[in-house]
Formats: sequence, C-alpha cells, structure tokens
Amino acid sequence: MSDGTPADLFFDAAIGLLQRVREEEAEAIAAAGTLLADTVTAGGRLFAFGAGHSSLAAQDVVYRAGGLALMNLLAVPGVVGVDVTPATLGSALERVDGLASAVLDTSPVRAGDALVIISLSGRNALPVEMALNARALGVKVIGVTSVAYTSQTKSRHASGTFLKDHCDIVLDSKIAVGDAELTLDTIPAPFAPASTVVTTALMQAVMATTAATLADRGVEPPLLRSGNVDGGHEWNDRVMREYGDRIFYRR
Repeated sequence: MSDGTPADLFFDAAIGLLQRVREEEAEAIAAAGTLLADTVTAGGRLFAFGAGHSSLAAQDVVYRAGGLALMNLLAVPGVVGVDVTPATLGSALERVDGLASAVLDTSPVRAGDALVIISLSGRNALPVEMALNARALGVKVIGVTSVAYTSQTKSRHASGTFLKDHCDIVLDSKIAVGDAELTLDTIPAPFAPASTVVTTALMQAVMATTAATLADRGVEPPLLRSGNVDGGHEWNDRVMREYGDRIFYRR
C-alpha cells in the first residue's frame, strides 16, 4: 500500500471505481434507465433483489426519499442482509437450488415487470436461477454484478452460467474478486470493501435516468419526498394512491 492514510487510500480506490463505472457503464446505465421507464409507461411494476450485502443496494432504492415510489423489494427470507442468525445461513441459502423458483412463484412478479438483480459475484444458484426464471416469465432483467468473477471463479449453478448470462442489461461494478481494496504488510488479509459504495451509486444513477426519461416523455415520475420536510407525507400519500396497484411494500 502506497503513501497516505488507510482512509485516504480507501477514498481514492472508491472514487477511482466510481469514475470507471461513470465512464465505462454510461451506455448500460442509460439502457437500464430506459428499460425501467418503458416498464413504468407500459403499466409494469419494478422490483429489486439482492442477497447478503448485495441486498443493501436493493433496499436503498425502495421506499426512498427522492426515489421512485414504484421500486419494490423482492425479499427472500434469510438472505436479506445479516439479520438472520447465524449470519452464515444467508450465504448457504444463496446456494440452494429451487429457492428462487419458490420465491418467484409466490411473489407478485409477472410478465411485463422489470427486476433488478444485484449479486457481486453472480455465481451462486439463487441470483442465476432468479434471472433464468424471471425471464422465462416474461420479466425484463437488469443484472448488477462484477464481471471479473466470471473469468476468475466457477459458477455454483448447475448450468455453469453466471447472472450476467441471463440478463437483458448488465451493469458491471468493476469490483475485483474478493471485494477488498486495501492491503497492509501488517494485516494478513486484504480489507476495505467498496462494492456497496459502487453498486449503490450505480443503482441511483439508473433511478435518476429513469426519472429523467419519464419526464422527457411528459410523464411525471412517481417520486417520493422526505417525510421530514413540510408536505412530504401529503405528497407521498398522493403518489401511493395514484400508483397503489404497483406498490407492494405498503400492503
């Protein structure tokens, strides 16, 4: 590790990754925003899914001040974060064949909807199967993943494929395999993960693109306002009434 405090070096690494995705993923971000806008104008519903820490970026766009009211979390019990005990159970469930099928079969997701699937490695059975089955249902799939894993690891799905192989659009987070940006001679393992910073930024860039695309088409984007500003709750109540049939986190 070169000169600078660990904090400085982490910020440098994160900023460098953000700059890369800004430049290298611009076309994919635009395409993803357009796909979501197309889904909204066609009457479809929007969903986001992530397992483990990848779930954080999915949760960040659901019921979010300044965000699209139509983004719904497709939750899989036991894999949404580290609230399950033991936390290692969540990692194990990501490798279970058939779990994604059960989730989709009992979810409100249907043909004409759009689903964003976030998985850093994209190698586990759950995200791969989720993408495969969603597309078979007629759902458009956007994958947010690190493409580096496809050349440096093996798939854990029976097909031998990765999440990126079953998406309409792929956003590459550029995160290195292992998700740790820093090393020190005094520390035996690499440390300081940046995937949440970068993936969340990618998701918000897509949301911003979606909102602007809708506005360009003369459609008021169904955005939420903070409940901590005057009039925020009234604004949100109006949006939720208007789009209540496409909002599932309030039911």
